Parts: sequence; structure tokens; C-alpha cells
Amino acid sequence: MNNLSIRLLRADEIECRIGTISDKGLSLLLYTDARADMKILDETFGVLGWKRSHQSINGNLYCTIELWDEDKKQWISKQDVGTESYTEKEKGQASDSFKRACFTVGIGRELYSAPHVWVSAQKCRIQRRGDKFVCFDKFSVGHIVYSDEREIVGLTIINSDTGEVVYNGYKRSQKKTA
Repeated sequence: MNNLSIRLLRADEIECRIGTISDKGLSLLLYTDARADMKILDETFGVLGWKRSHQSINGNLYCTIELWDEDKKQWISKQDVGTESYTEKEKGQASDSFKRACFTVGIGRELYSAPHVWVSAQKCRIQRRGDKFVCFDKFSVGHIVYSDEREIVGLTIINSDTGEVVYNGYKRSQKKTA
């Protein structure tokens, strides 16, 4: 395990969800789902080279990920807690704690270097529902570029419903692409 490194996320492994929304536009947050995290663990450590368990501590659901370290001949553990989802309380909490535990071993850490992604109201279909604004458009990462420091330096977001590029941002030092 000492010489293994978690690869950077590919564009098709990154999900987008709406963070804030107003009549002027919306912000997007980037994240991975549990399936992408499991795939990366399988690729990096082998199907039998990692394991996951859950336990409730003070009413909170924690996930522990254990990775087999061949050099030390022992399991190395990382743990984090999850929060409930809006749809399925237990399943959402289990999935969230797993994704957070995956972050502790390095999966998706690069997403914390993402720029603030703002999509103007002209590039999406925002509707007013009572006193709230909603948008049912789906968004996806079209392209992502990383620096040697594993930070996002280029990002393209597409409105999957219209096919239009709604965000295209680049920093100066562009190195690795995924």
C-alpha cells in the first residue's frame, strides 16, 4: 500500500448538484457517488484489498474503510461520519459516511480545490414555486484539468438537458487532464 496512490477523478465520475439558487442563477457543487468510490478502491487496492463496515456511535452512523498494507501485513483504517439524506434516512447516512471515509483515504480530495461554479439564469431553466426558486436541469462535468499539485485548474460544466456549456473556467497553470 505504501507505493499506491489514489488517482484523480475523471470528468465522468464527478456529479453536480445545485447548492444555492435565486432568480439570477444557481451555484453548483461537485461530488462523487459511492459507486465511483468503490470502483476506485477496487482499481487501486483490488477487490479483496479493502473492506468497509458501519457502526452507530451516539446515534450517528460511522463508516470505517480498511485497506490492506502488504508491507506491514496489516489493515490500515480510516473512519468518518455521515449525515442523513432527504430521501432515504438510513441508506443516505450509510452512503454519506462511506463517501466521507473514502475522502480520508484520498478519493475526491481534489474537489475541494474546485472554483465557485455559478450558472446564470440565462443558461438554465429556473422556476419560481411559491416563495422558492427551483431548477430541474441536470448538469455534468464535461472536462476537468488538474495541476501537478492535484488541484483543479480547468473545469467545464454542461447543462445535460440542453447540451450547452454553462461554465468554463481555467487558471493559468494547466498540467494534467482527466
